[in-house]
Amino acid sequence: MSRLTIRIDFGPDTAFGPGKARLLELVDEKGSIRRAAASMGMSYRRAWLLLQDIEYLIGMPAVQTRTGGSHGGGTVLSARGRAMLERYRTIERRAARSVSADLTYLARLTGNARPRRKG
Repeated sequence: MSRLTIRIDFGPDTAFGPGKARLLELVDEKGSIRRAAASMGMSYRRAWLLLQDIEYLIGMPAVQTRTGGSHGGGTVLSARGRAMLERYRTIERRAARSVSADLTYLARLTGNARPRRKG
């Protein structure tokens, strides 16, 4: 199956793409950087470094931690982190719609529109 992958380069060493977007989604879903990292098969340290990259890019925290209490603590996306994620996903959807016919054509051209035969 062919699909479009978007990576937005903001400078020579600053980019936002599918991995960072997925990390933000999982932090939001799981309420924990550690659980998000585990879901992606990466270390907590690697996830934290990626979050620092995002924070450098947006100029403020991408996540906020909440301390314990009756429902326990956790991590949530900041307003700016959520805005970055939502706008990135919007760009992905719009781009995928605009090139859908071209992706279908390329998939057929390369034989990726159907499962490969073994043997």
